Amino acid sequence: MLSKLGDGSLSPNQLSVLGLLYRHGPSTPGEVAAAERQRPQSLTRVFAELEAEGLIVREPGATDRRRSVLSLTEDGRRALEHDMAERDAWLAVALETLSETERGVLALAAGVMERLANAEVPLPEDG
Repeated sequence: MLSKLGDGSLSPNQLSVLGLLYRHGPSTPGEVAAAERQRPQSLTRVFAELEAEGLIVREPGATDRRRSVLSLTEDGRRALEHDMAERDAWLAVALETLSETERGVLALAAGVMERLANAEVPLPEDG
C-alpha cells in the first residue's frame, strides 16, 4: 500500500500551533500568531478547533486577566507526538528508497537550509 505524508486528521495550521506550544510553552494568541507570521484573527478558528478537541486550553493570563494564554493539554501533547512518530516512520521508509548519493545530497542541503534559517540578514529598506 502506498502512503503519503499528511493523511492525519490535524491540519498543517493545527500542527504548527501545537508544535509551537510544545516547544515554547504557554503563549498568548498574539505570540503564537507572531511566531507563525500570521494575524491572530487568521488563527482564531484554529485555536477554537484545538480547544474544542481538548488539545489546548485557554486561560486568563496571570498578570493581565484580560489576555488569554494558550497551553498544550496532555491530549494535545500525545496527538502531536503521535503525528511526529508517524512522520518519522514515513521519512525513514522514504529515505530507504534513495541512493547513498541522494541521501548525501540531502544531508548537505539540510546543512545549508539550517544556516539559511538561522542567518541574520537585514531586511531591505522601503524606498
